[in-house]
Amino acid sequence: MLEKLQQLDTDIFVYFNSLGSQTFDPFWEMITRFYYWIPVFAVVVYYAFKKLGKKHAFLVLGMVALVILFTDQTTNLIKFLVKRPRPCNNPEIADVIRAVQRRISFSFVSGHASNSMAVTFLAYNILKPYVKYIGLFFLWPFIFGYSRIYLGLHYPGDILCGYLYGLLTGWVIFLLYKYLRDRYNFLQQ
Repeated sequence: MLEKLQQLDTDIFVYFNSLGSQTFDPFWEMITRFYYWIPVFAVVVYYAFKKLGKKHAFLVLGMVALVILFTDQTTNLIKFLVKRPRPCNNPEIADVIRAVQRRISFSFVSGHASNSMAVTFLAYNILKPYVKYIGLFFLWPFIFGYSRIYLGLHYPGDILCGYLYGLLTGWVIFLLYKYLRDRYNFLQQ
């Protein structure tokens, strides 16, 4: 059963990875870099301060930093324990894929997918009463995740499990945020 899932994961990866072309490589290399998403985060920070007030916004920023730190470190631990090679390092498919980038680290679970989904889930749940189209923020992890397949760095299963793990860690930190917000009356400040 596990072998069939891995083969399906590989087949789906090969299909989506093969859709790329050299023309679009620079675009997807840009998309996969975290710092190009700073304008998206700037909008979230702006709305946090505008809609929540300074003290509450600092609580939100602290929770975002915590979710990134926690998710990033635990995904690295999972990668170390699972030790799944990245598709770009898989000799069985080396002749049929486009490895635009290469990494020697492990593949499962995707830290990019986990972190982006955790931050998105947390920001969405905090800001949805205040920002009309905050749901569009969910485009970020999906575009970010596809970039990892396009570049040859992750299988779709790594991305999907990363999303699920990001939802879990985002939910845990959201519960902590709600507790701190209510305990210390950040809504009244």
